[in-house]
Amino acid sequence: MEAGGALREQERMLSATALCFAAGALVGTVVLWGAARPFSGDGSVVIPIALVAAAIAAAAFTVSTRMHRAGETAPMPPWQAWVSHISAAAVTVAIAGVAALGVLLAGEVLATGLEGLTLPAPAGGVFTGVASALGGRLAFRMGVRLRTQDLAGLLSSFLVIGTLFAMLTAADPAWWERSFSELGIGAGGWAFNGTVVIAGLLVATTGSYLGRDLHRMLGDGALARIAPIVLTWSGAGLALAAVGLLPLDRVRVAHAIAAFSTLGLLLAAAVLTTLLLRQVEMLRVLTIVLVGLVVLATVIAFGFRMLSVAALEGIVVALVLLWLTTLVQLLCVLAPDSSRPSARRSPLRG
Repeated sequence: MEAGGALREQERMLSATALCFAAGALVGTVVLWGAARPFSGDGSVVIPIALVAAAIAAAAFTVSTRMHRAGETAPMPPWQAWVSHISAAAVTVAIAGVAALGVLLAGEVLATGLEGLTLPAPAGGVFTGVASALGGRLAFRMGVRLRTQDLAGLLSSFLVIGTLFAMLTAADPAWWERSFSELGIGAGGWAFNGTVVIAGLLVATTGSYLGRDLHRMLGDGALARIAPIVLTWSGAGLALAAVGLLPLDRVRVAHAIAAFSTLGLLLAAAVLTTLLLRQVEMLRVLTIVLVGLVVLATVIAFGFRMLSVAALEGIVVALVLLWLTTLVQLLCVLAPDSSRPSARRSPLRG
């Protein structure tokens, strides 16, 4: 990008940040109008701040997408355009979730040092404006040119933020002795359950964008091989969402099935993606290492009882995210950056 274009993009980014701050401050002041409210505890200002920041982040992404990528789907066949629209909607929901949980986590951390603080409406509006500006800037930038690498980063960040918040608000401080699913039990379980539901949405959407990149690389001739990869990633995302929708304390068997299905489908998606890109030696080696380490960790956990289920889950998630991060970086180098409308009326037929 030439210097003039880069400067104009930075100007738009700065303007979007300022507008998000102003909108957040105004809406936050109106929502919080009345008697001063505590920063933490009952009646905390953090929850309404999080909701306003989430709504403004979603709006910023939507506006940015309209500004920078309007008409991108016009030359596409209906199936490809629908995949693009559904993926964009899923990203919008995920961005709102990241913004909301980010504010809640920051509020939980700050509350330890701001005990007893109360905020009148204008001060709460300023806090809302700052949160909205941060979330809105990130969302606006993603709308300019959404890459699969951005989605993978968003997924990793969201899982970390959501899990940390769930840990801080866990009803049972000894959850780590059993499994991460223990975080989804009790009154505060919504934090963990909501995190995995939206993370599942992000996994499925990442699979859709992986399919987009693979199509840009390989063309229509590879669509029949790309479709099972996208469907497997989507299945993994749905299974992960089911982990949150089926809490451990209510439907233990269904929850366990969803959890192990997520693991199996993620590994299957990694293997299918690697088989399609088998000429990329680095990816082949990384996938072999991934599968080998997951199998080894599973044997140690269930065969020798030397790892807790929580430790096994943490290891598997970390390994899969590391693998996914490497994959999207490779695709960022190998896949063309420009849109590639398909000439096929169906992804499965010529």
